[in-house]
Amino acid sequence: MERVAIVTPVLDDWEAFGALVPRLESELAKAGEHAGVLVIDDGSATVPASLVLPAPLTAIDGVTVVRLRRNLGHQRAIAIGLAYAFEHLDVDALVIMDADGEDEPSDVPRLLARMRERGDGAVVFAERARRSESLAFRFFYQLYRFMHWLLVGRAARVGNFSAVPRRALNRLVVVSELWNHFAAAVYRSRMPVDTVPSARGKRYGGQSTMGFIGLVVHGMSALAVYGDIVGVRLLASAAILVVVSVVIASALVFVKFATSLVIAPWVLNSAGLLLLLCIQAVMFVFVLSVTILHGRNRFGIIPLRDYAIYVDEVVTLPIDVHSAR
Repeated sequence: MERVAIVTPVLDDWEAFGALVPRLESELAKAGEHAGVLVIDDGSATVPASLVLPAPLTAIDGVTVVRLRRNLGHQRAIAIGLAYAFEHLDVDALVIMDADGEDEPSDVPRLLARMRERGDGAVVFAERARRSESLAFRFFYQLYRFMHWLLVGRAARVGNFSAVPRRALNRLVVVSELWNHFAAAVYRSRMPVDTVPSARGKRYGGQSTMGFIGLVVHGMSALAVYGDIVGVRLLASAAILVVVSVVIASALVFVKFATSLVIAPWVLNSAGLLLLLCIQAVMFVFVLSVTILHGRNRFGIIPLRDYAIYVDEVVTLPIDVHSAR
């Protein structure tokens, strides 16, 4: 049977994780699947001393918790989880999902089925067919998607919820961009990708630790993976603005001195100021682009090489045998 591990980062949200385990057990059992669970404790302030698993567990083969020395953030916790799984778990595939309930356990067998159907090492993402967030969140998300399309050339469509075959894992653990953003690193690495429609679930309880600032940083981290593309696109846009400004300024000067038409002085002043601002923008974006491209010559963090320094301890959760009675 194919060996599967489910990787989920947790930050203080142990109540939600406790609600996830029986739901995951039920969905895996119904689909005839078996999987181990690898929890990445992203520097939680508090960890329940009596955190145990309900019994009996037939589809879940066990739960391992990798506790990090400090909080690194959702994406880096995922990167460490992938590197740890590659080095310590003998698995054929991984499923990455959140533990708060927004990633539906019922979608896990569907992701695995599509991954096996493909059979070419494709990473299969859950693509949100319906969202359940507030109107404000959806507005800013659509704005982010538009900016992503404008700066990268491709709209952001997926999150972290995905099935990753071993072949893709072998490549991902040495991709430095994985340290910033999982989904963007997959796409940037030009791996085969597929999607499965999925509705976003509701949290099992509690409040999300991801506030507005965190969401903005998360979006900027995705754009940072495409830093060179963003820089070149900005440079090209600024150059186009300069050309347009030169044309407009030249036309105004021609009309002023070669015709009898009267042009107000403020129009010429405004055109000259616009041209100056555009030239400064080109210079700024050019320096930014060169800096980004120069950064590609430096070695970044390689998850497989560097993850271990952040691992504090690894524990296996016990099973509550009394719950089986």
